[in-house]
This record gives sequence, structure tokens and C-alpha cells, in this order.
Amino acid sequence: MTSRPAAGGGRWVEVDPARVGRWVEGFADRHGPPTTTPQEYGLLLAAPDGSTAELYAPPGSPASVDVAGFVTSAMVPRRIGLLLARKGAVAVGVAEGADLVVSKVDRQYVQGRTAAGGWSQQRFARRRDNQAKAALGDAAELAVRLLLPEAAALAAVVCGGDRRSVDTVLADRRLAPLVPLRAERLLDVPEPRHAVLVGAVGAARAVWIRLRDPAPERAD
Repeated sequence: MTSRPAAGGGRWVEVDPARVGRWVEGFADRHGPPTTTPQEYGLLLAAPDGSTAELYAPPGSPASVDVAGFVTSAMVPRRIGLLLARKGAVAVGVAEGADLVVSKVDRQYVQGRTAAGGWSQQRFARRRDNQAKAALGDAAELAVRLLLPEAAALAAVVCGGDRRSVDTVLADRRLAPLVPLRAERLLDVPEPRHAVLVGAVGAARAVWIRLRDPAPERAD
């Protein structure tokens, strides 16, 4: 289980689907038995002390009306596509449940800075942009080879890395069948490598929970 601050308040917790039931029990023990309300993203748990937990269903998981149904659905092994991109690096894979069954990582050189006495700033910027575009073009080719043939079998496509790079890859017209499968979550990953791709499977399958503590009481 991992935790990080959430923009706008609260914090995010990532929980393996198999542990969600126990996590909810712990939440109830700490804050009191919560009320459960179905939401578009999953479930909202509201505790008597004012604490809330927003349970976001894993990509490809259908809506549920209660915790039991949510947990059962979240634990179903699904076939998902993975696309991680950061300028000169890309990792593409297909996961079956918790197992990465198809994978390919590619990295191309994108100049990071000018050498002393080298290119002018404008000339350097153009060269770097061209290198980045070429790398993302190759990334699209990789997605066409590995993800496009799987489109009919995928429950979702989960992306990670730099949003602009991912958007550029998926803008390739050949990848149009993958766009409706793209999950809302964007994984925060370092430069894509095979180990990063393997780790991304767990984050893609995890139940993301946004926790908010009670608002502090205002003194009169």
C-alpha cells in the first residue's frame, strides 16, 4: 500500500484489490461505521466523525452499489494495456491480472543540453524537438504492434509518464480504437524501463482511495 498527498486536499492511498475489504473494515474501526453511496468513480464512504474515503474502481471494473460487490469486481483478473511514455522513452505492455504477459521497452536519444560553444539556442531547440518527435513516432509504432491487435480483448488501457507525450502517441490515427479504452488515471512513473513497466501493473490494477479527514471545528 502506498500513500501520497492529493491535490485539493486529503491523500491518495493505493490498495491491492485483495486487501480492500480489510482496508474498509479498518476504516470503520477507526472512524465509525460509514454510509456507502455509489458514485460514477466507485463508492463514497462517509464516516460518523466526518472522515470520507472515495474508492475509485480499477480501470475496466463495472459499477457497484456496495462494498462487497466493489471488492468482488475489483479482484476479477482483467486484460489491460499499458502505455508509459516520457519523451525519448516508452514502455508498452499487456497485463493479464497481475502478470505482465507482453512487453517492449524502447529508448531513443533526446539531447538534454547544449555543449559549450555548440549550437545556438534556437538551433538546439529545433534539433531537440525533432528528436523528441521521432521518439514519439517510434512509440506509436510500438503501440500499433503490441496494443492494437489486443484492442478487442482489453478491458482498459492505462497510461503513465508525461501526459503530453502520451497524448501525442495516442493521437496517431491508427490507435483510434484504443482511445475509448483509455483510463482516466495517469500513473506517475519515472523514465520507462522494464522494471518500471512491471511495477506499473500493480498501480494500474490498484484501488485508488482518496482519504479526507474531518474539517476542523471553527471557534466562535
